Amino acid sequence: MAGAGLRAAARRWLLCGGHGGPRAASSSPSCPGCGPPGPSAPCPSGPVLAGGADLNAHLWARYQDMRRLVHDLLPPEVCSLLNPAAIYANNEISLRDVEVYGFDYDYTLAQYADALHPEIFSAARDILIEHYKYPEGIRKYDYNPSFAIRGLHYDIPKSLLMKIDAYHYVQLGTAYRGLQPVPDEEVIELYGGTQHIPLYQTSGFYGKGPSIKQFMDIFSLPEMALLSCVVDYFLGHSLEFDQAHLYKDVTDAIRDVHVKGLMYQWIEQDMEKYILRGDETFAVLSRLVAHGKQLFLITNSPFSFVDKGMRHMVGPDWRQLFDVVIVQADKPSFFTDRRKPFRKLDEKGSLQWDRITRLEKGKIYRQGNLFDFLRLTEWRGPRVLYFGDHLYSDLADLMLRHGWRTGAIIPELEREIRIINTEQYMHSLTWQQALTGLLERMQTYQDAESRQVLAAWMKERQELRCITKALFNAQFGSIFRTFHNPTYFSRRLVRFSDLYMASLSCLLNYRVDFTFYPRRTPLQHEAPLWMDQLCTGCMKTPFLSDMAHIR
Repeated sequence: MAGAGLRAAARRWLLCGGHGGPRAASSSPSCPGCGPPGPSAPCPSGPVLAGGADLNAHLWARYQDMRRLVHDLLPPEVCSLLNPAAIYANNEISLRDVEVYGFDYDYTLAQYADALHPEIFSAARDILIEHYKYPEGIRKYDYNPSFAIRGLHYDIPKSLLMKIDAYHYVQLGTAYRGLQPVPDEEVIELYGGTQHIPLYQTSGFYGKGPSIKQFMDIFSLPEMALLSCVVDYFLGHSLEFDQAHLYKDVTDAIRDVHVKGLMYQWIEQDMEKYILRGDETFAVLSRLVAHGKQLFLITNSPFSFVDKGMRHMVGPDWRQLFDVVIVQADKPSFFTDRRKPFRKLDEKGSLQWDRITRLEKGKIYRQGNLFDFLRLTEWRGPRVLYFGDHLYSDLADLMLRHGWRTGAIIPELEREIRIINTEQYMHSLTWQQALTGLLERMQTYQDAESRQVLAAWMKERQELRCITKALFNAQFGSIFRTFHNPTYFSRRLVRFSDLYMASLSCLLNYRVDFTFYPRRTPLQHEAPLWMDQLCTGCMKTPFLSDMAHIR
């Protein structure tokens, strides 16, 4: 229904030329207000306009025409088209060809409730005060779940938390020092008069460099919040500090929460509260085994913690579902370092000293490395599909170095899709795109009054962008997009994963022999018809009448 409505509205608009009646299609790429930016030329299908009031009226008439078209293009049923429980493909993959399924544990097999984040924040904050002797005043800060999003970058020397797009540009309006936004002018000045940051000079393959770090896992949300709160306190009280020391102390305090087992204790004490979708995890694993698939688990978490969680979700015989179980693997070095051998654990979790010559079903192994894993199992190439939540630590090496297929678990996807499906988002984005197209085509008018009109449109466009951004997160917007470009996080998601989904349970919506086909997303030179071209009544092609049926 929605597609038919869009196509019908498009046909009406194209045949009418955006005005009251039919007109001939123009193939001139230099038609003012029709073609792309270029030298002005008389429009063969429209009146030759004089300056002043006539031009002003013409521009606003096109604006109003476009508003009406956008309304027609978006019938009510056009919203709620995306399914939050769907699996999205970056690369074509047939599950029929997958014989072996591998899984990370935290945030993959075990999905955790957001209630875990304030616990991590508060424990790390108290460690800073009690063990690192930070000011007692920091204790006044509580965790704010709405402050940060995953995928942000932190410039350590500048104490800047910011969002960067796929082309290494800072999205203006998303740079924070402490809890306060940094003006766009200051951001540009800090980076030598540009928004561009040469990440290849400052950030390594795994998002960690001497100057800039990218926060990629979900556990980093309380880390970013605590880091911002501590910086906020020091700046607010005019206390001198070394940015590198502060960053390291906060990172170490967060690490201590994990190393000391505090997080494991909280989860083990109340699994009903902290572990989500356990029954769905059991259903996924049981279904795969029933269809003859082989399963393995590689996690950085300790055996006692994994065992209790899997018993809660699957039952006491959970190990019988897996052909290989590896704990405390030390990813990502597990994928690159050949030196660490596998060690077997007994039923109590104690290390054994015998040499590992094969990986047995039902047994538990610790550390090891991928090269020995491949040699002992002979599980190689695209018949292996591994799922994880961390794009660097879980997926990057497996895809780039070893040719495994990979699936990314992105819990934020569910919420973002629900926002995308709202009428407010759909109308805001569509009007924003249409207005952008109008600005592009009407910039040929450069008299004083026309420039005022264009400036008003530019201001409205910026306001629309801010509104759309705030629907996702007031400070940083969507984890997948800047105003128009993909984020740096999205770039890595596309590069390192064949599939991505909100949770492992999404697999239950598909047959085990299902083939995922990625949508062909047009490159800029490939698309015969863009939304902004529809909305300005013109196309970048001479075959206007022949293409009128599209959409």
